[in-house]
Amino acid sequence: MPLSDIVTASKVPFAAPSLPNGNGKSLPLSLCTFTCKNHLPPKSYGNLVTRKMAAQTVSRNLKFVRNSASGDMETSSVGLDVSFPCDYSELIEQARNATELAVKDNKQLMEIEFPTSGLESVPGDGEGGIEMTESMQLIREFCNRLIVPEKARQTRIFFPEANEVKFARESIFDGASFKLDYLTKPSFFEDFGFVEKVKMIDRVKPEDELFLAAYPYFNVTEMLVVEELYREAVQNTSRKLIIFNGELDHYPPFFYPKLAALSKSLFPFMETVYYIHNFKGRHGGTLFRSYPGPWKVLRKVRNGYVCLHQQEAMPSLKEVALDILPSA
Repeated sequence: MPLSDIVTASKVPFAAPSLPNGNGKSLPLSLCTFTCKNHLPPKSYGNLVTRKMAAQTVSRNLKFVRNSASGDMETSSVGLDVSFPCDYSELIEQARNATELAVKDNKQLMEIEFPTSGLESVPGDGEGGIEMTESMQLIREFCNRLIVPEKARQTRIFFPEANEVKFARESIFDGASFKLDYLTKPSFFEDFGFVEKVKMIDRVKPEDELFLAAYPYFNVTEMLVVEELYREAVQNTSRKLIIFNGELDHYPPFFYPKLAALSKSLFPFMETVYYIHNFKGRHGGTLFRSYPGPWKVLRKVRNGYVCLHQQEAMPSLKEVALDILPSA
């Protein structure tokens, strides 16, 4: 189903009481809004989500981003009060806007993270291969909205493996001008789950301005190569790097000490510009953030969401699941 065919439901506010926040103080709940019924990605072509890209106007102030159609981007309140998205079209627009604001604030390493099997889904709800193709289509739409056509060839998108680059070129990215590349290549021990890192210094070209690493979470090596990309091609330059659905909280540090080292070499320099993580169960809810706004813990009430708690720094998933949500 193309984006233009998705019907957005009107938002109907209703009054809600106050709930205590994490510090024991009463926090007024945001007005709940009814959300769209379409929480799932549109029907796919094979495993590929098909959408019609929305037209945008070109920015004169940034090298590779487009202007929002929603008003003056310079006002201090822009991006601070963002509601949970109604559907994936709105989600991509929110992520684009958050990225644009982060770029204006000179953020160089950025993360975007959200579920692809449905806005209310959790990791494991979808089949891995389908989730990756859905992510691939959403990346294409995100890039089409963010990057002006004349800067497309200065944008290099890294997929985890070379065969995914081939798949992308023949399907979702067919006809696109973006440069498509890969993080790892098969090794002699591929059957045992081992792959060989690609040297980033050999892949990057002088004209590259923006890098996007697409879902580098299936193999530990993929995220290690992303760290190398940042260190050798982005840090101390004017380039930008976006990690798209990297599931950076996917690996326990105890079992993956090399990834734990990234907490010193990579993560301190990263800004999470857009984030959705859902929690199911009796005390379910959602951790949500759209840059430059605060981190919010939301809960679905009727057909909308209320804000139970918010803070400036990202809370740990454990804190949200065991402390904030049960006490709300």
